[in-house]
Amino acid sequence: MMGISFIKSLKRLFSAAPEGTTALFFIQIFSTLGFAVLYSTLVLYATKHLHLGVKAATTLMGVFGAFNYGLHLFGGYLGGRFLSNRNLFVGGMALQVIGCACIATGTLVLFYVGLAFFLTGSGLNVTCINMMLTQRFTPEDPRREGAFLWNYAGMNVGFFVGFSVAGHFQATESYSSLFIFATLGNFVAIILALFNWKTLTDRNTPLLDKTQRQFRLRQLAGIGILIGLVPVVWFLLQRPSGTETLIKGICAAVALTLAYLTLRHSDRRERRNMTAYLILTIGSLMFWSLYQMAPSGLMLFAVNNVNLMIGPVKIQPQWIQNINTVCIVLGGPMLAALFTRMRGRGWRIDIPQQFAASLLLMAVAFLILPLGIKAAGGDGKSAFVWLFLSYVLQSIGELLIMPIGYAMIGKLAPKQYQGVMMGSWMLVTGLASLFAGDFSGMIPEPTGTTAVATNPGYAKLFAELGAGSLAVGVALVVLIPFLRKLITDKAEIPPEEMAAATVVPVA
Repeated sequence: MMGISFIKSLKRLFSAAPEGTTALFFIQIFSTLGFAVLYSTLVLYATKHLHLGVKAATTLMGVFGAFNYGLHLFGGYLGGRFLSNRNLFVGGMALQVIGCACIATGTLVLFYVGLAFFLTGSGLNVTCINMMLTQRFTPEDPRREGAFLWNYAGMNVGFFVGFSVAGHFQATESYSSLFIFATLGNFVAIILALFNWKTLTDRNTPLLDKTQRQFRLRQLAGIGILIGLVPVVWFLLQRPSGTETLIKGICAAVALTLAYLTLRHSDRRERRNMTAYLILTIGSLMFWSLYQMAPSGLMLFAVNNVNLMIGPVKIQPQWIQNINTVCIVLGGPMLAALFTRMRGRGWRIDIPQQFAASLLLMAVAFLILPLGIKAAGGDGKSAFVWLFLSYVLQSIGELLIMPIGYAMIGKLAPKQYQGVMMGSWMLVTGLASLFAGDFSGMIPEPTGTTAVATNPGYAKLFAELGAGSLAVGVALVVLIPFLRKLITDKAEIPPEEMAAATVVPVA
């Protein structure tokens, strides 16, 4: 009865929304399950089942994140140009199903094959669901924002279920059953998309303007790209260190290009905005590099050096990720309401302040972990409350920096550079994943040792990372007045024009 009541309430909620919105909400839930399982389990599976070393496993996790975020940008280009968004979404989900099924076999060879299939699929199809949703609305439709909020909620429901189920199977290390669950979840997303196939048709995309012959040729090219990427990703996954260096080199080239474009840009106001973007991007890189240690370094710390017993219940490591999920779902609306009230009372809350605050919160989140280690019991295991507080602080920091990231690009990027600056923002997240893998690779090897023996290594690493985030956060606090001067909507008059305008004509 409760299930029927829930479905009826959802129908009432979405009844005023355009056709397809409800379907996309449920598709989002099921399409997220596979990623949630892999994201929260990859390092544990690699170390405990495949017996890879900590360094190899955390490097692989870093490359996993870099590919996932990097391919989002490429998927956004393919969707609507070579394949319709619904075709690319279903094709990507099919690759994820194959990938999870391969990983479920439990062999190292098929693990890399499955990871290549999964990453290609998840990397390319994530942007498709957002494109299908936005196409349900006209540009002036005020309901779009609410639909995206609900879709984001659906994604978090998927994460919550995925993390919870992953923790359940982790208790017995039933990894094969876990990846079969992920396979079935992704397959349900395909079924839902097929049942709503006509509803989810593309609208106003470049592909629809092509002739029938051009349409077929582009479709064939799109399918070729989708399938051809799998062996490329597989090859690069076999060489994670070289791939990491390659991606970092690409990111460095993009950064230098942006710096050059900024210096050479003729409009002074836009140049100042671009300068502010570059400074804030450096700050965000520090934040996301520590944030993305959650499924790697912090996960291993939780498993080996934290007392996960809460009364008679043992907290499974994947369940810890749900601290973030709950904080985001509950804290987002609360923080939005708080900021609205504060601004109504005259408080100035802007982009530089929020970025600085997020880094300071991340610093505290890491600096309290050595305190927990110092207060550990005789077995060397820290109380769970320290890790809980760390995740809560990180989640609040995420709420401060994540929602304004893309909005910041719309505000600061000149029209001709919006594409490259949006792409660079996504690359920052991928690069941060690599740095998170590097940091996680510095943790002590837990095999054949004890929490007491590895605690000093963890305490030193967490203190250094916390101090680094604190330094960057303090630097941004100091730069707030400077950044506020850079970020402006007012057009500036070049000095030579101003001088000419102030010359008093002689009578």
